[in-house]
Amino acid sequence: MTGAADHTTNAGTTAVREAHRFDEGALSAWMLANIDGFGGPLRVEQFKGGQSNPTYRLSTKAQNYVLRRKPPGVLVKGAHDVLREAHVLSALAATSVPVAPIYGICADESVIGTPFFIMSLVEGRIFWDATFPDVEKGERPSYFNAMNATLAALHTVDYDAIGLGDYGRPGNYFARQIARWSKQYLEDADAGRDPDMDALVEWLPGNIPAGDETSIVHGDFRCDNMIFHPTEPRILAVLDWELSTLGHPLADFAYHAIMYRMPPDIVAGLGGMDIASLGIPSEQAYVAAYCARTGRTGMPDYTFYIAFNFFRLAAIFHGIKGRVIRGTAASSHARERAASFPRLARLAREAMAACPR
Repeated sequence: MTGAADHTTNAGTTAVREAHRFDEGALSAWMLANIDGFGGPLRVEQFKGGQSNPTYRLSTKAQNYVLRRKPPGVLVKGAHDVLREAHVLSALAATSVPVAPIYGICADESVIGTPFFIMSLVEGRIFWDATFPDVEKGERPSYFNAMNATLAALHTVDYDAIGLGDYGRPGNYFARQIARWSKQYLEDADAGRDPDMDALVEWLPGNIPAGDETSIVHGDFRCDNMIFHPTEPRILAVLDWELSTLGHPLADFAYHAIMYRMPPDIVAGLGGMDIASLGIPSEQAYVAAYCARTGRTGMPDYTFYIAFNFFRLAAIFHGIKGRVIRGTAASSHARERAASFPRLARLAREAMAACPR
């Protein structure tokens, strides 16, 4: 989960933070035994971006890698499951969805203290700002088109055919997600309560749209969770699959589309921007493009999906607030995200109020 869209604080690497240090010699020995072609010496740095799972750049003379690990400390049950993330990445390697190749997976906590996996370091561009400021105005529609097409491609993958039939429970996605995030919110006494969240917890279960469908969902599909080609409007790898599961594709799409309403200082968003002057497709056009790609005639319950996603993101930030209080937050920017929780809860309630009754 990435923080405010400030590339100066999120981009690049830094020395490994004290709370996330591990035995680098033990890691090097494991890689030597388990990863073909690996050879030291090994240099370890930590990515500055706000990953909920600590993420490291591993450099050698011959090749560079990325390590993703479970955070140390007491965690919410079921959260930060890096082995699950490695599973979906391995399965998607055989599809048109762009992901980084996996080199090794380790469930043995004795190596570095938590489970981890090693993947390829994909070189390219990450856009922390949803306006794509480093791209010429005339080229920006192509970048938005690439994101739209990639998400549509994910939602049309035959998950049974690639071995992900057990990756989640098909059906009743909204009911299960609302129950999950409501429970996490209500049980995190350290982070406290919020009247807007309380209202959503009460309202959402009784207003779920009729009908159901299932696909692989990413769960955190934003411009800053993907690596673009160095010069082309093409996605080389989608990152941060921690929240992925089998779920409702329209929930996943609407989470991505809340960028149009998201204040840019919370996560990468376009809220308050004059997008027409920036050459960015309108929200309506973006929804229509996704519908065309997935064979839909429209999205009549789009407003509910938006309300649900602001609620879900607020619940995630509420969880970050709790981890900050308990001292287990992975990112140095976690306090900023915790402070943004009430604003997200307010945006969620405003979206709720806009839903047809």
